[in-house]
Amino acid sequence: VSPRLSNVRELIPENDARPPLAAYFGRILGGERNWRSDLERYSLKKRVYLGPTSMDAELSLVMTNLARVTGQCLAFDPFVGTGSILLSCGLRGARCVGTDIDLRVLRGDGKKEDVFSNFRQYKLPRPELVRSDNSLYHRHYRSHAPLYGAIVTDPPYGIRAGARKSGSRREEVRAVREEHRGDHIAQTRPYAVSDVMADLLDVSARTLTMGGRLVYVIPSMTDFDETTDLPRHECLTLVYTCFQSLQHPELGRRTVTMEKIAEYDETRREEYMAKVWINGPESAEKCANIRDRIIEAAKLKPGYEEKAAVRREKRRVTKEARKKAKRDANAGGDANE
Repeated sequence: VSPRLSNVRELIPENDARPPLAAYFGRILGGERNWRSDLERYSLKKRVYLGPTSMDAELSLVMTNLARVTGQCLAFDPFVGTGSILLSCGLRGARCVGTDIDLRVLRGDGKKEDVFSNFRQYKLPRPELVRSDNSLYHRHYRSHAPLYGAIVTDPPYGIRAGARKSGSRREEVRAVREEHRGDHIAQTRPYAVSDVMADLLDVSARTLTMGGRLVYVIPSMTDFDETTDLPRHECLTLVYTCFQSLQHPELGRRTVTMEKIAEYDETRREEYMAKVWINGPESAEKCANIRDRIIEAAKLKPGYEEKAAVRREKRRVTKEARKKAKRDANAGGDANE
């Protein structure tokens, strides 16, 4: 190879006259060299409303890029939570729709801050938010033509927050009185991770436009096999899987991108659902109970019990301190009266 410039950065005429060996083309994704500082503007540290499951800004922007979210797109997050992924869709100009079964996270932290606060912070249009259960999407909404250009989400998989769906653990459930229906909050029960993923793919196949993309994150241990353990759907094809190892040596997460390639047939819903997991329960189990499997692996390490005892004591002290602070605040209020 003949360099165009010498060691002192001077042009070498005879080398410069040679024809190039190859031409390389690239696409600028960060804008300028200071793209890191631009990204820092959207850091979770800068946002006014957060939760324990808020997706970090960098990964959520990568997910929206994989989903091909643009200003002409209607983007949907069925597990919207604090809206960190939906915010990234809004930053790309998309019209945003989000749902969640937890009304508390949609209403906010009680300090006048909620999901809408982050959109106001970045001067983005207000998203459409609905409290609904993704496992009952077909009952919450009227049947409609494919609507969304992209579905981008971080499903609940039980590590930091367990999944819930509508229903009661009791065998006998009392009907809600008519006078209470206006402000009644339905009971919820645990939602198996395998069912979460199956319903997510079903809703995506049902509601995505042709060529629209589903992008989601799924945790996995070292025994996970992408060819057999990822959930599948006949109407969706796998485009990309991007693996990220985490701090725990046996745990990682995959960002999965799927694209709609066939129209959804409502009469085949049961058939679709039966084929989601290639190896049946064995595949489904590998993305379920991740938290329990991490704990079991941690127990095998030396010193686990001692460290666990220290953490329990810290939690006890913190809990007692909060109770005392609450008692003192109540006592102060009574004295002022």
